Amino acid sequence: MVITQSPALGAAYNFVEWAIRIGALIVVPWRRTPDATRSWLLLIFFLPVPGLLLLLAIGRPRFPAWREARFQKMVHYFGEAAGRLEAAAPAPPGDAAEFARRLGYLPATAGNSVELIEDYDATIDRLCADIDAARLHVRLLVYIFASDATGRKVAAALKRAVARGVACQVMIDPVGSHKGFKRTMRLLADAGVETRAALPFRLLRQRTRRDMRNHRKLFVIDGAIGYAGSQNIIDKDFRPGVVNRELVARVTGPAVAAMETAVRADWYMETERLAGEPLTIPAPAGAAVTQLLPSGPDYPLEGFETLLVWQLHQARDRVTIVTPYFVPDEDVLGAMRSAVARGVAIDLVVSAVADQPLVNLAQSSYYDDLLTAGVGIHQFRDFLLHAKTISIDGTLAIVGSSNVDLRSFQLNEEASLLLYDAPSVATVERVHDGYLAGSDRLTRDEWRRRSPLRKLLENITRLFSALL
Repeated sequence: MVITQSPALGAAYNFVEWAIRIGALIVVPWRRTPDATRSWLLLIFFLPVPGLLLLLAIGRPRFPAWREARFQKMVHYFGEAAGRLEAAAPAPPGDAAEFARRLGYLPATAGNSVELIEDYDATIDRLCADIDAARLHVRLLVYIFASDATGRKVAAALKRAVARGVACQVMIDPVGSHKGFKRTMRLLADAGVETRAALPFRLLRQRTRRDMRNHRKLFVIDGAIGYAGSQNIIDKDFRPGVVNRELVARVTGPAVAAMETAVRADWYMETERLAGEPLTIPAPAGAAVTQLLPSGPDYPLEGFETLLVWQLHQARDRVTIVTPYFVPDEDVLGAMRSAVARGVAIDLVVSAVADQPLVNLAQSSYYDDLLTAGVGIHQFRDFLLHAKTISIDGTLAIVGSSNVDLRSFQLNEEASLLLYDAPSVATVERVHDGYLAGSDRLTRDEWRRRSPLRKLLENITRLFSALL
């Protein structure tokens, strides 16, 4: 290299590297979590120039100013929708619901019906049947929409709906669907569907950042039926040798208007255009009390994490956390340890099948601390358990798109459906019991017998967990 052949250039390069390192000590800790600060400083210390370039590209989880200004208009829109929802279907007062409203702007509503669907293919079949029955409009917001057999099946249902005069809109995350994004967009365009990319990545046009994604899965039909959960529109075995297991809630009743509001808002964020028809509040359809909590970098606080930490500190009996990716920060870890110390039984259900090796190494590095604290860790056999769901004390259950990891907390747009009524929470708990029955519980002695190389890789990966 020229630098190694020229002492002057070599000295200049060394000076630049040390200037970057020293500057990072001043700049990086500013308004970052300790975990993120540690990861960035380590990266910049060992790789000053590449680390600085990466920091400039993705170092702060904030959207461009134009998007922040656009979202402020949606805060007003959320407020109008919230007022109508509260007037039409007020929910019993509760601290959790009020806190969640402050975090995500949407209130809890009574009079809903919630059906949990565990079977992957049944979810797609039910969605297609609802699309086939649509009379007015279909709006799908999804992280991955593939052009495989599952995607073509949904696209065919949308095409039939368009032929009946139903307005169909689909918003897809282009990074989540990157391998076949253009094919999928052509497939839907050929079906007559209006499509948009969620958070399109165009660096030179200041559109957004590649690592900040719309991870929501919300499907709304006629403003009367809504789906929320973890499932994308893609074959369940799209990864060779890996079969996904999901959990989706099909909702009818007033809460669907909150889901419609969130989907319309995301459409506006990319188009500056709201749906022309007025928002309708569906009639009561059951006795479930539910609330949609949207979260993401648009919002002032990390809504999902903030609610989770608060609920862990409030827990008195039992907590079950089901997540495929578990990369927490110290707030979550501390809340879990504190709850166990108070006598709360906490069970963490993760998948024994790993589809992201680096994330799996990072999350495994937390197991020893959790096992020592008394948290039960259960590895689900046979499938990639991709469901994201939590139950707390029989009084709150969550079904949605958010993992218990730093990416979902800070970088992704997520949507979580909160369930407050006893029958709905009990149904989620029964699902969790099934997951536990299909899992192997880790013991601390067994876990500590893993190889020294595995331990080393886990510890190294953990240092950079905030960047995964």
